[in-house]
Amino acid sequence: MASLIKFASDVATGRHALSKLIPVGLFLADAILCGLVIWKVPYTEIDWTAYMEQVTQFVNGERDYPKMEGGTGPLVYPAAHVYIYTGLYYLTNRGTDILLAQQLFAVLYMATLGVVMLSYWKARVPPYIFPLLILSKRLHSVFVLRCFNDCFAAFFLWLCIYSFQNRAWTFGALAYTLGLGVKMSLLLVLPAVVIILFLGRGFKGALRLVWLMAQVQLVLAIPFITTNWAGYLGRAFELSRQFKFEWTVNWRMMGEETFLSRGFSITLLTFHVVTLLVFIAARWLKLQERSLLGIITYAVRFQSPFTEQEEAKVSKKVVTPRYVLATILSANVIGLLFARSLHYQFYAYLAWATPFLLWTAYPNLLVVVPLWLAQEWAWNVFPSTPLSSSVVVSILAVTVAAAFVGSQASSPAYQPGTAKPKQL
Repeated sequence: MASLIKFASDVATGRHALSKLIPVGLFLADAILCGLVIWKVPYTEIDWTAYMEQVTQFVNGERDYPKMEGGTGPLVYPAAHVYIYTGLYYLTNRGTDILLAQQLFAVLYMATLGVVMLSYWKARVPPYIFPLLILSKRLHSVFVLRCFNDCFAAFFLWLCIYSFQNRAWTFGALAYTLGLGVKMSLLLVLPAVVIILFLGRGFKGALRLVWLMAQVQLVLAIPFITTNWAGYLGRAFELSRQFKFEWTVNWRMMGEETFLSRGFSITLLTFHVVTLLVFIAARWLKLQERSLLGIITYAVRFQSPFTEQEEAKVSKKVVTPRYVLATILSANVIGLLFARSLHYQFYAYLAWATPFLLWTAYPNLLVVVPLWLAQEWAWNVFPSTPLSSSVVVSILAVTVAAAFVGSQASSPAYQPGTAKPKQL
């Protein structure tokens, strides 16, 4: 019996050769689950028709962004969204073949899940955490029942993470800017992306890649900015957008008057900035080679704070696969915690982040699973209630705290085949 328990523990924690079969088995099981969801659960129309109406105007020659709109309102997404859904428009017979659209989004879901699992494995997360990656009811709904554009943004975000983990800096930067070109929600992780490029690629290398990302955004937008550049920027990256209280998932317990108030918006923005600065100073840029003040002093003069030898040392020592995953996902959940309004499709950015961030601080299933279950329940309450919103915000706050505690570790806590078993 003791040997059987040890065998099970070794497999679950990654110490056995069979550990690699767990992600593979879960991946195949989720592929079957996606097929069953499409087969058995009715499709839910929310934004697909509006996307197709907006794309129809683009196909018919419209290039003035403020004039492009659908049944749910104006087009408020960047140019890559238009191009992707134009492709889907043609593939699905002008948006009428919903079943094919669902199948395409199931492929997208599986592709994203594959990259997520690779990123987790690269960061040496134990296999016993992996089942949480395939069990979300809301996440399957977002992808294969509603076909939201957040699904493409999430795919590019995880492709960026995995590329950075493998030190493919240019490919990762391109993946990120394409995701940002789908939806501006990815602006939440921009500080983390810039810091990772700075530490991993060096000061000059990071500047070149940031400029490359900006150029890609410019190229994507050319058809629209040459027609009405102010209209494009105002709609595609509308930072002052006023969200409707009826759709909020996170702050319903505050009441509509508070939710819509300018003071509440400023308070959230202030806490967002302060929390980011704390993470930057105490976690992401806490280096032995240079102090944060020293880094800032050089950066404002557009000079590298490191010698070439120091840049190579920092890149190798600091920018590990776990650091990349923790930094980007931390920036993501900080932004979600202090967002004015989260809609159900935003779960595409959260569902696969929570298990890792909770595990980094609390490597125990008796802690991680109940918190994950509470989050999953809250995001499946429709319409949201004061109670469900309170749970959403509370779990986000716990996850941010876990990210801060967990990111203190300077090296990965798990290494397949060699590390001590983590707690189950």
